[in-house]
Amino acid sequence: MRQTWRWFGPHDLTSVDDMRQAGVEGVVSALHHVPTGAVWTDEEISKRQSEISRMKDGSASGLSWDVVESLPVSEAIKKQKGDWRAHIANYKVSLENLASAGLQTICYNFMPVLDWTRTDLAFRVGHGGTTMRFDHIDFAAFDIHILQRGGAAESFGPEVTEAAGARFAGMSEERKRQLAANVTAGLPGSTESMTTQEVRQHLAEYDSIGVDALRANFIAFLEEVTPVAERLGMRLCCHTDDPPFPLLGLPRIMSTADDYAVILDAVDSPASGMTLCSGSLGARPDNDIPAIMRRFAPRVHFLHLRNVTLETPGMPASFHEAEHLGGGTDMVALIAEIVAEEARRKAEGRADHQIPMRPDHGQDIVDDLGRDGQPGYPIIGRLKGLAELRGVMTALTHPSMARVPA
Repeated sequence: MRQTWRWFGPHDLTSVDDMRQAGVEGVVSALHHVPTGAVWTDEEISKRQSEISRMKDGSASGLSWDVVESLPVSEAIKKQKGDWRAHIANYKVSLENLASAGLQTICYNFMPVLDWTRTDLAFRVGHGGTTMRFDHIDFAAFDIHILQRGGAAESFGPEVTEAAGARFAGMSEERKRQLAANVTAGLPGSTESMTTQEVRQHLAEYDSIGVDALRANFIAFLEEVTPVAERLGMRLCCHTDDPPFPLLGLPRIMSTADDYAVILDAVDSPASGMTLCSGSLGARPDNDIPAIMRRFAPRVHFLHLRNVTLETPGMPASFHEAEHLGGGTDMVALIAEIVAEEARRKAEGRADHQIPMRPDHGQDIVDDLGRDGQPGYPIIGRLKGLAELRGVMTALTHPSMARVPA
């Protein structure tokens, strides 16, 4: 695996120097300041590459921008409303410009309205550090009592609705404000977020869009952009829904192995593939992550390695971000599947035999605490995760492993 690190730009508290010292081989970044639906220009792309290439003293970092995360898909495209055709045209131009700059791997998602969603960005765990958490009762309290979505109470059922009412009644005004801000935060690093009124407006526009319609819109989008990516030698890779179950009565269509199969079969091209996020997939107890890697191995273009601990049975579940080798996913088994796929690709002569990976999220520990960094992206917590993952990778690829009996 090619070890990468997510960087949100010059304002990121993790510097280029820090990434270099972490021993990563490449950088995952995006133009977060460019409005969704607009063109990523050659000038802005070149500027970000230049920022990554230099350390604080002006010397060469030896790092390159390897993966785009994310080139966002606008709500207009997802709903096929408003300027959606212009946004698709702009997406194609952005792909052309990125390819001209040497970028080949493009991560994106197709989640309606809400992107990754958490109810607590600093949940205290047993060792004294903090982590991000999705609490199903808190989310129900937001949906029913803060957003006041029509039909919300009925969608949760009487037991959850009653618990959410009690939880909301005990919340301070500050906690209510923070809960709403957490849920509507948008893409990590993005300068765009939504008010509750804007969320309501989007929900109203999705009234007539169910699972089948959203999936059809997704396939239509891919039918437009995948030929461009294929011609340019690029790899588009769709991230899993996070969390991987419906929220706010909205359809979610990239939550399971079967969801991916529908999309990858509909637009069957090596240029259209998967961002395998072990944490997002792991928030569903019915997702077998190593098996999913095995099933879609040739089309996995990017890896997010992280882990979650499910706190409640069934689905939707409450969960929190665990240590990278903790949680419910057998990370060693998953990495073994990845190593096997990389060996297969190398034997085939594939140029992309080394799959880019980043240690995703992480718990805030030691100096992360009180640092006020990007939620979910602490430097020490991710360094710890990278070290753990690197140790597993090194062990599984050591020549002596070939002599170990099966």
